[in-house]
Amino acid sequence: MANTTLALANILIMLLSVVKWGLIVWAISSWLVAFNIVNTRNRVVSAILDALDRVYEPLVRPVRRIMPDFGGIDLSPLVLLLVLEGSMMLIDGAARDFLALPQ
Repeated sequence: MANTTLALANILIMLLSVVKWGLIVWAISSWLVAFNIVNTRNRVVSAILDALDRVYEPLVRPVRRIMPDFGGIDLSPLVLLLVLEGSMMLIDGAARDFLALPQ
């Protein structure tokens, strides 16, 4: 039971880590498009950016509704990153507490 619980917690943390790194890639790619560094006329680049938008825009949208308007600065990906990091820490801590493992 202990190994299963720890394995499930580690899988969940790994999935959240993939979401976190994808969010970072999405944020950086949006900056590259905004500063006209990336050519969005290329089909491959356009497809990748569209896929990233379809995955991460629904995750960021609720955060944008809650946050105040900062003009041209969008801090919602940063807030979502903090939520993801906090969730990973909580999952790890809860699994260790449940199994009575040392920190």
